[in-house]
Amino acid sequence: MKPITTITSTSVPLMKENIDTDQLIPKQFLKNILKVGYGKNLFYDWRYTSPNKPNPDFILNKPERQGANILITGDNFGCGSSREHAVWALKDYGFQVVIAGGYSDIFYMNSTKNRLLAIILPVDQREFLAAAPADAEITVDLPNQEVRYAGKTFKFDIDPLWKHKFVNGLDDIAITMQYEDKIDAYEAAIPDFN
Repeated sequence: MKPITTITSTSVPLMKENIDTDQLIPKQFLKNILKVGYGKNLFYDWRYTSPNKPNPDFILNKPERQGANILITGDNFGCGSSREHAVWALKDYGFQVVIAGGYSDIFYMNSTKNRLLAIILPVDQREFLAAAPADAEITVDLPNQEVRYAGKTFKFDIDPLWKHKFVNGLDDIAITMQYEDKIDAYEAAIPDFN
């Protein structure tokens, strides 16, 4: 997996509270078992006025917001059902970072398992970032646990284990494989009862 250290990107401000997983990816799009193909339906009910007709007023449809990798949003992001597809949709759309006031526990864990960096910042800091012009770049520095923009630096917390995984490009399988020699030695020592 690709390590995540520093991400510098434009952003999308969507300062709504309690955005749930059904708003992120409605249930009718959960038929695919792969992690790709969901981005086109992210925020479907807000992005489209009728099937596949873009809502020109929704921020993800604004030309100046295309290509942004950072989503800035409200409190309790990802509440609702435990569908992992919500994280897949955000990632498939192109988001690498979500900055919110808080997350549901299941959504947060789904994010970390799928390499979506979920950062918690207080509302005043998020409002400052959300006010950034569409062409302004925000820097997320994971090793230093900082979000930087317009001369301001905001510190964020992250569990040291998750930070280690992100910075080193590791998932649970890769961490297990670091013990391959010990696993092989253990398996070799198991008596053969056949």
